[in-house]
Amino acid sequence: MAEDSSRHMLRHALATLAYRAAKPLRGAPEHFAGFRIAESSRTPAQILAHMGDLFDWALSIAGGKEAWHNSEPLQWEKEIERFYRALQAFDDYLASPAALHASAETLFQGPVADALTHTGQLTMLRRAAGSPIRGENFARAEIAAGSVSMAQAAARREFD
Repeated sequence: MAEDSSRHMLRHALATLAYRAAKPLRGAPEHFAGFRIAESSRTPAQILAHMGDLFDWALSIAGGKEAWHNSEPLQWEKEIERFYRALQAFDDYLASPAALHASAETLFQGPVADALTHTGQLTMLRRAAGSPIRGENFARAEIAAGSVSMAQAAARREFD
């Protein structure tokens, strides 16, 4: 089966998200999961739990049985694993011949775009928590559809 271009682009967006999310998640200090920038803001652990929920939701939409669930955050490393499992399950569905019960555009504009926004929040929170990560020229990053695990290629060009 040849993969259609919209599905391929969606899978590339997931790989991009996996790569970008790995940066603020990898090597975060112990206090980061519970860091709060303001009393009413979400902690990084709550944001990451929400990101996992987004991809459970995306999979339910793609499969034609839309369902939303709000998860309580797990221990930080377990929450990272859950997020990447949910991302992988959604990518596996997109790579399969199974029918999409929503357009690729709908799936992008909802769960994927939301998760990209939250990845930016995690990056900013790392800086606010006193543990900034280096900027990067993401156009030069080694990103390929299907690469949606925490294990990502080393950065090709980072900035100070």
